Amino acid sequence: MLNESVVALGKKRSTIRELFEFGNQRAAVVGRENILDFSLGNPNVPAPEAVKQAILETLDTEDPAVTHGYTSAQGADFVRETIAQDLNRRFGTQYGGRNLYMTVGAAAALSICFKALTASPDDEFLVLAPYFPEYLVFIGEGAGAKPVIVPARNEDFQIDFDALDQRINEHTKAVVVNSPNNPSGAVYSEDTVRRLAELLTQRSQQYGHPIYLISDEPYRELVYDADTVVPFLPKYYDNTLVCYSYSKSLSLPGERIGYVLVPDSVQDFADMYAAVCGAGRVLGYVNAPSLFQRVAAKCTGLTSDLSVYKKNRDLLYEALTSYGYQCVKPRGAFYIFPQTLGIDDYKFCEMAKKYDLLVVPGTDFGAPGYMRISYCVKTETVERALPIFEKLAKEVLG
Repeated sequence: MLNESVVALGKKRSTIRELFEFGNQRAAVVGRENILDFSLGNPNVPAPEAVKQAILETLDTEDPAVTHGYTSAQGADFVRETIAQDLNRRFGTQYGGRNLYMTVGAAAALSICFKALTASPDDEFLVLAPYFPEYLVFIGEGAGAKPVIVPARNEDFQIDFDALDQRINEHTKAVVVNSPNNPSGAVYSEDTVRRLAELLTQRSQQYGHPIYLISDEPYRELVYDADTVVPFLPKYYDNTLVCYSYSKSLSLPGERIGYVLVPDSVQDFADMYAAVCGAGRVLGYVNAPSLFQRVAAKCTGLTSDLSVYKKNRDLLYEALTSYGYQCVKPRGAFYIFPQTLGIDDYKFCEMAKKYDLLVVPGTDFGAPGYMRISYCVKTETVERALPIFEKLAKEVLG
């Protein structure tokens, strides 16, 4: 007898991956250049030159047995210390290597946190829509807990606090936040973060146990306007765990390197850090890739060239809104999340596929009636797609 839930997951990919594979199949027929693929958040901007230099320097100067060998389960000491010092420089904190656990990207970091916090099948993790769909898998099948969806505040994709407050109860273990957000590109304002911290503090006191905040931050540095600031959540709420990945900031999605940050301010810090280490052990996530631990340490705080993403965002936002699409202007990440002109989002995305234009239905992100457009693509791809978006708008609106 097999685990039927994971059999089902193995037989059916996520909608995002299904679209990506559909694009691969169509590319074999019409040519890759004719597929306008906005499905996957796969950075097209090259990694900074410093990444290449860090790889070469490490390979040229270090003992291969060390470079490619095991590190401590939680990551090499000097790597964690270096990253902690960079966080201290940027955010005015006082972290050390003791606060970091190196992971196989943000997915592993999140899975570790959910596993570390889950003590009972009744434990609930509140997920704010719109959300990254795999949260539900990591929480449910991965940790054996219950994901609870908080509906989106569609006018600006900040938090609907009435909806959130109604869903917090004695079983609530944590709230999962993602800012800058996938799929909306929204960035939570400082006012939103302060209100969230106040609410969680009040409800933690009410129920006599901490309600944690799990901050998923792979897009932390990807913001495009001078007036956009991404609040660093541990400075606002003590019981915050940060899950980070270098996949987006350094354009290294395939290298799978990130970390969990456990601040000293977290209640029972020593036990929490031990739980993170233990969850990593249970899930088999010990010793993140050794070479790229070293690369992350050498390049932490750097970013790829974000100007391409900003140009793509501006092109899409200005064009789509002129065609009649309703859309909140994204402030970060590399996604835009327009409404599907009043028709079912799956139907709209099927219509787009007729033109080999691949966009993802908003229902998969907990927001029916929207579509996610991932604009981490060549600007030429955006420009070629705009007439199709206009044609679709005319088909729907008449």
